Order: sequence, then C-alpha cells, then structure tokens
Amino acid sequence: MGGQVHGSWLWTNRVKIALGIAIFEGLLVAFEKDFSRITVIVIAVPIILFYLLAGRSVESQLGREVSWVLAASQALAVVAVILAFIIGWLALLLAGVFAVVALYLLFHDLPDRPRQQAK
Repeated sequence: MGGQVHGSWLWTNRVKIALGIAIFEGLLVAFEKDFSRITVIVIAVPIILFYLLAGRSVESQLGREVSWVLAASQALAVVAVILAFIIGWLALLLAGVFAVVALYLLFHDLPDRPRQQAK
C-alpha cells in the first residue's frame, strides 16, 4: 500500500521532477567547468537505455515511475545540450551576418562628399 501512495504522488509530479532534474543538470553544465556537455550525454545514454530495455517492465509501480523520471530528465538534459550547442553557433553566425550588413551599410551608403566648385 505504501508503494501505491508514493507511486501515485510520483505519477502526478513526475514531469515537474524530471524538469527540475534537467534544469539542475543544465545549470551544472553552465557553471561547472568539470561537468561538460559530453558528460551529460555519457550519463544519459545508459539511463535512457535502462528505461527502454528494462524500466518499463519493472514489477514495482514506484520502480517504473523512478526509471521514467530519470530517463525523461536525461532526455531533456540532452536536448538542452544540443540546443545550447546549436544556439551558440547560431548566435555566432547571426553576429557575423549582422556585422557584414553593418559594414556594408557603413561603407556603401556614405553621403556624397561635397564637391569643390571651380573658381
């Protein structure tokens, strides 16, 4: 009976818990130099594989819920890592494009120099 109470509480809050773990992991990657993006992927692969291969068939409701929460949080963390990588490159690309446009506008649309009139 105790497992059912925990299982039902976990069932109703599992998305929040998974998001919380993923956010915490993302903050670790952002602020901790020893915890890299590759580390997130290396940690996530076995956890997600466990859920896919065994976690869904665990007899305990609590065990299934815990494995789902861990797999979902790791999947979200990997998505965050991939997005951070893409957005980082996208930001550099956009900065480059805007710099080229700004230089073009600066040098192409210079006002005409006043012509000296012949005396």
